[in-house]
Amino acid sequence: MSIWEYANPKKFMQTSAWALPWVLGLTLICLVVGLTWGFLFTPDDFKQGSTVKIIYIHVPAAMMAINAWGMMLVTSLIWIVRRHHVSALAAKAAAPVGLTFTLIALVTGALWGQPMWGTWWAWDPRLTSFLILTLFYFGYMALWSAIEDPDTAADLTSILCLVGSVFAGLSRYAVLFWNQGLHQGASLSLDKKENVSDVFWIPLVICIAGFVLLFLTMVLLRTRTEIRARRLKALLARERVA
Repeated sequence: MSIWEYANPKKFMQTSAWALPWVLGLTLICLVVGLTWGFLFTPDDFKQGSTVKIIYIHVPAAMMAINAWGMMLVTSLIWIVRRHHVSALAAKAAAPVGLTFTLIALVTGALWGQPMWGTWWAWDPRLTSFLILTLFYFGYMALWSAIEDPDTAADLTSILCLVGSVFAGLSRYAVLFWNQGLHQGASLSLDKKENVSDVFWIPLVICIAGFVLLFLTMVLLRTRTEIRARRLKALLARERVA
Protein backbone atom coordinates (compact mmCIF):
# COMPACT_ATOMS: atom_id res chain seq x y z
CA MET A 1 0.00 0.00 0.00
CA SER A 2 1.35 3.42 -0.99
CA ILE A 3 0.92 6.50 1.21
CA TRP A 4 -0.21 8.37 -1.90
CA GLU A 5 -3.44 6.35 -1.88
CA TYR A 6 -4.63 8.69 0.86
CA ALA A 7 -4.37 11.60 -1.58
CA ASN A 8 -7.55 10.19 -3.06
CA PRO A 9 -10.41 12.13 -1.39
CA LYS A 10 -12.60 9.02 -1.14
CA LYS A 11 -9.84 7.01 0.54
CA PHE A 12 -9.03 9.89 2.87
CA MET A 13 -12.67 10.29 3.90
CA GLN A 14 -13.01 6.57 4.63
CA THR A 15 -9.81 6.35 6.65
CA SER A 16 -10.37 9.57 8.60
CA ALA A 17 -13.94 8.52 9.46
CA TRP A 18 -12.54 5.34 11.02
CA ALA A 19 -9.66 7.10 12.80
CA LEU A 20 -11.47 10.15 14.21
CA PRO A 21 -13.31 8.49 17.13
CA TRP A 22 -10.06 6.90 18.34
CA VAL A 23 -8.04 10.08 17.98
CA LEU A 24 -10.74 12.11 19.72
CA GLY A 25 -10.91 9.63 22.59
CA LEU A 26 -7.14 9.69 23.11
CA THR A 27 -7.22 13.50 22.93
CA LEU A 28 -9.76 13.76 25.74
CA ILE A 29 -7.89 11.24 27.91
CA CYS A 30 -4.53 13.02 27.53
CA LEU A 31 -5.94 16.50 28.07
CA VAL A 32 -8.03 15.58 31.10
CA VAL A 33 -5.23 13.58 32.73
CA GLY A 34 -2.45 16.04 31.87
CA LEU A 35 -4.25 19.25 32.83
CA THR A 36 -5.81 17.79 35.99
CA TRP A 37 -2.48 16.37 37.11
CA GLY A 38 -0.62 19.54 36.24
CA PHE A 39 -2.96 22.11 37.77
CA LEU A 40 -4.21 20.18 40.79
CA PHE A 41 -1.46 17.77 41.81
CA THR A 42 1.86 19.50 41.14
CA PRO A 43 3.44 21.86 43.68
CA ASP A 44 4.10 25.57 43.21
CA ASP A 45 7.56 26.50 42.00
CA PHE A 46 9.91 27.97 44.64
CA LYS A 47 10.58 31.00 42.40
CA GLN A 48 7.51 31.36 40.18
CA GLY A 49 4.84 30.15 42.58
CA SER A 50 1.57 28.93 41.05
CA THR A 51 2.33 30.93 37.87
CA VAL A 52 4.53 28.07 36.70
CA LYS A 53 1.43 25.98 36.00
CA ILE A 54 0.75 28.04 32.89
CA ILE A 55 3.46 25.81 31.42
CA TYR A 56 0.84 23.09 30.86
CA ILE A 57 -0.96 25.29 28.33
CA HIS A 58 1.70 27.69 27.10
CA VAL A 59 4.41 25.20 26.13
CA PRO A 60 2.15 22.73 24.25
CA ALA A 61 0.35 25.60 22.48
CA ALA A 62 3.62 27.24 21.43
CA MET A 63 5.01 23.92 20.19
CA MET A 64 1.90 23.19 18.15
CA ALA A 65 1.78 26.73 16.74
CA ILE A 66 5.20 26.13 15.19
CA ASN A 67 4.66 22.47 14.28
CA ALA A 68 1.33 23.30 12.65
CA TRP A 69 3.16 25.58 10.25
CA GLY A 70 5.65 22.77 9.69
CA MET A 71 2.81 20.44 8.76
CA MET A 72 1.46 23.11 6.39
CA LEU A 73 4.92 23.36 4.82
CA VAL A 74 5.07 19.61 4.15
CA THR A 75 1.57 19.45 2.67
CA SER A 76 2.22 22.58 0.61
CA LEU A 77 5.37 21.00 -0.84
CA ILE A 78 3.38 17.87 -1.68
CA TRP A 79 0.88 20.08 -3.50
CA ILE A 80 3.62 21.87 -5.44
CA VAL A 81 5.37 18.65 -6.43
CA ARG A 82 2.54 16.12 -6.84
CA ARG A 83 -0.58 18.31 -7.18
CA HIS A 84 -2.64 16.30 -4.71
CA HIS A 85 -5.70 18.31 -3.74
CA VAL A 86 -6.12 16.67 -0.33
CA SER A 87 -2.69 17.94 0.72
CA ALA A 88 -3.58 21.51 -0.28
CA LEU A 89 -6.89 21.28 1.57
CA ALA A 90 -5.14 19.82 4.63
CA ALA A 91 -2.78 22.83 4.69
CA LYS A 92 -5.74 25.17 4.40
CA ALA A 93 -7.56 23.30 7.18
CA ALA A 94 -4.55 23.45 9.51
CA ALA A 95 -4.08 27.23 9.31
CA PRO A 96 -6.95 28.35 11.61
CA VAL A 97 -6.01 25.62 14.09
CA GLY A 98 -2.38 26.73 14.08
CA LEU A 99 -3.42 30.36 14.45
CA THR A 100 -5.55 29.48 17.48
CA PHE A 101 -2.59 27.76 19.14
CA THR A 102 -0.43 30.77 18.31
CA LEU A 103 -2.86 33.20 19.96
CA ILE A 104 -3.16 30.95 23.01
CA ALA A 105 0.64 30.88 23.29
CA LEU A 106 0.88 34.68 23.02
CA VAL A 107 -1.81 35.28 25.66
CA THR A 108 -0.51 32.69 28.12
CA GLY A 109 3.04 33.91 27.50
CA ALA A 110 1.98 37.43 28.47
CA LEU A 111 0.25 36.11 31.60
CA TRP A 112 3.40 34.17 32.48
CA GLY A 113 5.81 36.94 31.56
CA GLN A 114 4.21 39.80 33.49
CA PRO A 115 4.99 38.49 36.99
CA MET A 116 8.35 37.06 35.87
CA TRP A 117 9.66 39.98 33.76
CA GLY A 118 7.52 42.81 35.10
CA THR A 119 5.99 43.45 31.66
CA TRP A 120 3.32 41.90 29.45
CA TRP A 121 5.46 42.12 26.34
CA ALA A 122 9.12 42.53 25.42
CA TRP A 123 10.70 42.74 21.99
CA ASP A 124 12.60 39.57 22.70
CA PRO A 125 13.88 37.75 19.55
CA ARG A 126 11.67 34.72 20.14
CA LEU A 127 8.58 36.75 20.96
CA THR A 128 9.10 39.00 17.95
CA SER A 129 9.57 36.11 15.52
CA PHE A 130 6.49 34.44 17.05
CA LEU A 131 4.46 37.60 16.49
CA ILE A 132 5.59 37.69 12.85
CA LEU A 133 4.56 34.04 12.51
CA THR A 134 1.09 35.05 13.76
CA LEU A 135 0.87 37.67 11.00
CA PHE A 136 1.86 35.03 8.45
CA TYR A 137 -1.01 32.85 9.67
CA PHE A 138 -3.43 35.74 9.13
CA GLY A 139 -1.92 36.47 5.71
CA TYR A 140 -2.11 32.81 4.67
CA MET A 141 -5.80 32.58 5.56
CA ALA A 142 -6.57 35.93 3.92
CA LEU A 143 -4.87 34.81 0.70
CA TRP A 144 -6.99 31.66 0.54
CA SER A 145 -10.12 33.79 0.97
CA ALA A 146 -9.09 36.44 -1.57
CA ILE A 147 -8.52 34.11 -4.54
CA GLU A 148 -11.52 32.41 -6.12
CA ASP A 149 -9.74 29.73 -8.13
CA PRO A 150 -8.73 27.01 -5.64
CA ASP A 151 -5.67 25.79 -7.55
CA THR A 152 -4.28 29.31 -7.90
CA ALA A 153 -4.96 29.93 -4.21
CA ALA A 154 -3.15 26.69 -3.33
CA ASP A 155 -0.14 27.71 -5.44
CA LEU A 156 0.21 31.17 -3.91
CA THR A 157 -0.43 30.08 -0.33
CA SER A 158 2.15 27.32 -0.74
CA ILE A 159 4.75 29.92 -1.70
CA LEU A 160 3.72 32.06 1.28
CA CYS A 161 4.06 29.01 3.50
CA LEU A 162 7.64 28.48 2.30
CA VAL A 163 8.52 32.08 3.21
CA GLY A 164 6.77 31.90 6.58
CA SER A 165 8.70 28.76 7.48
CA VAL A 166 11.76 30.94 8.09
CA PHE A 167 9.95 32.64 10.98
CA ALA A 168 8.56 29.33 12.23
CA GLY A 169 12.16 28.13 12.48
CA LEU A 170 13.26 31.34 14.18
CA SER A 171 10.43 30.99 16.71
CA ARG A 172 11.70 27.53 17.58
CA TYR A 173 15.42 28.27 17.77
CA ALA A 174 15.65 31.98 18.62
CA VAL A 175 16.67 31.21 22.20
CA LEU A 176 19.68 29.32 20.85
CA PHE A 177 20.57 32.00 18.29
CA TRP A 178 20.30 35.00 20.64
CA ASN A 179 21.22 34.28 24.25
CA GLN A 180 20.53 37.86 25.33
CA GLY A 181 16.75 37.43 25.04
CA LEU A 182 14.49 37.41 28.10
CA HIS A 183 12.76 34.20 27.07
CA GLN A 184 13.85 31.13 28.98
CA GLY A 185 15.46 28.13 27.30
CA ALA A 186 13.61 25.02 26.23
CA SER A 187 11.42 23.37 28.87
CA LEU A 188 12.09 19.97 27.30
CA SER A 189 15.53 18.95 26.07
CA LEU A 190 17.70 15.93 25.43
CA ASP A 191 19.97 17.43 28.06
CA LYS A 192 18.43 16.57 31.45
CA LYS A 193 20.04 19.64 33.01
CA GLU A 194 17.82 21.89 30.85
CA ASN A 195 14.59 20.01 31.50
CA VAL A 196 11.99 21.14 33.98
CA SER A 197 11.84 19.18 37.23
CA ASP A 198 10.46 15.64 36.95
CA VAL A 199 7.41 16.62 39.02
CA PHE A 200 6.39 19.00 36.20
CA TRP A 201 7.89 17.01 33.32
CA ILE A 202 5.53 14.01 33.27
CA PRO A 203 2.20 15.92 33.21
CA LEU A 204 3.74 18.37 30.72
CA VAL A 205 4.56 15.54 28.31
CA ILE A 206 1.00 14.22 28.67
CA CYS A 207 -0.38 17.70 27.94
CA ILE A 208 1.84 17.99 24.86
CA ALA A 209 0.54 14.63 23.64
CA GLY A 210 -3.01 15.91 24.20
CA PHE A 211 -2.35 19.07 22.19
CA VAL A 212 -0.79 17.06 19.35
CA LEU A 213 -3.83 14.79 19.25
CA LEU A 214 -6.16 17.80 19.48
CA PHE A 215 -4.42 19.36 16.48
CA LEU A 216 -4.74 16.09 14.55
CA THR A 217 -8.43 15.82 15.45
CA MET A 218 -9.19 19.37 14.34
CA VAL A 219 -7.21 19.05 11.10
CA LEU A 220 -8.96 15.81 10.18
CA LEU A 221 -12.37 17.36 10.86
CA ARG A 222 -11.59 20.55 8.97
CA THR A 223 -10.03 18.69 6.01
CA ARG A 224 -13.15 16.55 5.73
CA THR A 225 -15.22 19.75 5.75
CA GLU A 226 -13.03 21.29 3.04
CA ILE A 227 -13.41 18.20 0.85
CA ARG A 228 -17.19 18.28 1.23
CA ALA A 229 -17.28 22.01 0.47
CA ARG A 230 -15.20 21.44 -2.67
CA ARG A 231 -17.52 18.65 -3.81
CA LEU A 232 -20.58 20.82 -3.19
CA LYS A 233 -19.05 23.70 -5.14
CA ALA A 234 -18.30 21.36 -8.06
CA LEU A 235 -21.88 20.02 -8.04
CA LEU A 236 -23.35 23.52 -8.03
CA ALA A 237 -21.10 24.53 -10.90
CA ARG A 238 -22.29 21.52 -12.95
CA GLU A 239 -25.92 22.39 -12.28
CA ARG A 240 -25.36 25.94 -13.53
CA VAL A 241 -23.77 24.62 -16.72
CA ALA A 242 -26.62 22.14 -17.22
